[in-house]
Amino acid sequence: MTKKAYLGARIFDGGTWHDDSALIVSGGKVKEITAASALAADMERVTLDGGILLPGFIDLQVNGGGGVMLNDEPNIEGLSRICAAHARFGTTALLPTLITDTPETTRAAMEAGKQAKRANVPGFLGLHLEGPHLSVARKGAHDPSLIRQMADGDLDLLLSSATDLDVLLATIAPENVTEAQVEKLTQAGIVVSLGHTESSFETAARYEKAGARMVTHLFNAMSPLGHREPGLVGAALESTTLHCGMIADGIHVVAPSMAIALRAKQGRGRIFIVTDAMSPIGTDVTSFTLNGREILRKDGRLTLADGTLAGADIDMLSSVRFVHEKLGLPLEEAVRMASVYPAEAVGISHKGSLRPEADADFVVLNDDLSMKATFIGGICVHRQ
Repeated sequence: MTKKAYLGARIFDGGTWHDDSALIVSGGKVKEITAASALAADMERVTLDGGILLPGFIDLQVNGGGGVMLNDEPNIEGLSRICAAHARFGTTALLPTLITDTPETTRAAMEAGKQAKRANVPGFLGLHLEGPHLSVARKGAHDPSLIRQMADGDLDLLLSSATDLDVLLATIAPENVTEAQVEKLTQAGIVVSLGHTESSFETAARYEKAGARMVTHLFNAMSPLGHREPGLVGAALESTTLHCGMIADGIHVVAPSMAIALRAKQGRGRIFIVTDAMSPIGTDVTSFTLNGREILRKDGRLTLADGTLAGADIDMLSSVRFVHEKLGLPLEEAVRMASVYPAEAVGISHKGSLRPEADADFVVLNDDLSMKATFIGGICVHRQ
């Protein structure tokens, strides 16, 4: 296969910076990072003219984008538009996320996901089902009339779809899903995340033992950290193995709380960035609907009429900049939170870094961290 060398930018592979180097890509895969001076004279070259080249961002919670909500368009066209909208902001792999909906809509989304995988839709990694098996007490913007216990039919749908998707992630609450059901889900390769729950510390620990490996949007829609009852927040931070998504917009979680959580979290289970983005990303719309309810967009917030936060109005690149500039994290750690750590959270090794034989998914930024280009499988899918 023809090899192509990308050079002229400083390269971060997910672990190490490389100066005066070239990223070698062939067949949609990373082959190596080598000294630019060592390139063969006849190798095809792409000169990037400065800036930085980073692993593509991975977003495990994306409700919509480009004017589309997955709930409204649970089909391959909707999935394609969502993926394309987020590629403009450096996201090269994502989990389109279905917010609590009817069984019919859930089945349609699952079928669309299978079609998207077969069609190799650029950026499509799998699906995230956020509900409907949540706690009404911690429903957030989810429609309480659609929240329900996990029945045999719900479990069977998930189990039968697990092998048809690279990643299938399910956010559940212990109030409406049993430990035995979690064990069956995880045995089938489904990633189970705890969220939208009043769970106690002890209950969360039991569900982690049953197989749960993630926590959905840490701090939001869950039992808080208390001095006598640590709740799910305490369980997430105390665990060395639970991975935790966090919305990095400074609205869902204020900067001091984010900083405290990042200092507290130890072990191989990491905090990673999710956008929880809704349909307005990449558009200038000021409102949209979710389950027939109007969501208002103003001053970086998305809310129901009563002020309840309803997803986030932020993209992945802006999230990385927030963590770097507002929290003071080194740029490489902010990038890991958007690439390496989400890949680890769902157990994939072919994305999230620029190691040899990883997918050639990368983003090129200017020195001021503004967008230049996004590549998926070595193909440019967006150029600023």
